[in-house]
Amino acid sequence: MELNELWFLLIAVLFTGFFFLEGFDFGVGMATRLLSRNDLQTRVLINTIGPFWDANEVWLITAAGAMFAAFPEWYSTMFSGYYLVLTLILLALIGRGVAFEFRGKGKGEAWKKTWDAAILIGSFVPPMLFGMVFASLVKGVPIDQDMEMTAGFSDIVNGYSLWAGVTVTGLCLLHGLNFISLRTVGELREKSRVLAAKLLPMQAVLMAVLVGWTFMVTDLFERQGVLLTAAVLLGVVAFVLARYFLRQGREGWAFGMTGAMILLTFVSMFIGLFPRVMVSTIDSAFDLTLYNAASSPYTLKAMTIVAAVLLPFVLAYQAWSYFVFHKRVTEKDHLEY
Repeated sequence: MELNELWFLLIAVLFTGFFFLEGFDFGVGMATRLLSRNDLQTRVLINTIGPFWDANEVWLITAAGAMFAAFPEWYSTMFSGYYLVLTLILLALIGRGVAFEFRGKGKGEAWKKTWDAAILIGSFVPPMLFGMVFASLVKGVPIDQDMEMTAGFSDIVNGYSLWAGVTVTGLCLLHGLNFISLRTVGELREKSRVLAAKLLPMQAVLMAVLVGWTFMVTDLFERQGVLLTAAVLLGVVAFVLARYFLRQGREGWAFGMTGAMILLTFVSMFIGLFPRVMVSTIDSAFDLTLYNAASSPYTLKAMTIVAAVLLPFVLAYQAWSYFVFHKRVTEKDHLEY
């Protein structure tokens, strides 16, 4: 495996890991307005992700940093072309992070409602917009011979991208509900499990339409038909198992299955793109690939050495934090968020 292929794989892992981990954070943030009936329950819901959300966002920062160093042309084309969309995502993430810290600093009802709204918006906007961005990536955007993206509004905001955004947002909500049932007790645990069971068939419809739509408007299945068909079949298995485990009250397995659905969604996208990183609708000769968008061999070699040394420590620390805070959160826990 060449180093640029290795770094494409690592970036795919980082983005996929971000959506798996931060996905349940987004889901919990959206669920605060669906499950909570008082301030205490809202605090419990936020406390379930309190030790994790900021570390989960590091996966996104690392993915962007890896893109910048390993594939500077990809980074510059994508971040300049999607500048407004990515700015909105960043502002939503900032507002959400501030809300987690500030909602417990005041005592007034209006104060907490304001920050609760920020948590809801900050949890809804990123998965929605990220879904739209990645959908337009695989469908294609105008990229010229100078690797400059000149996308208009309809290139990013269209029926396909909006459907993909809703699908990704629904996946995150479903994943978050299963995380809540895994991390809470009593009423919240039961309500989250019931709501997840109700939303699962709706999510299956969203996923099925997205797969069919992707088949019609992109060349992903033409390029990687066998692998993508296998991913779709595995997704069906994950859906069936998620429904079964929810009915059996086995929250951990249900959480794993919704996580598998997220993983398969984004793994399929990167498999379908390979060896491209961005698709040009002007001319396929202008596609950005992991070969024409990569850094020099020396840069990739140096990055590989640094990553091999530091990455195990980072992963070990995050795994340790999940182990330390693995217990269920109850209303007797008084961490203020």
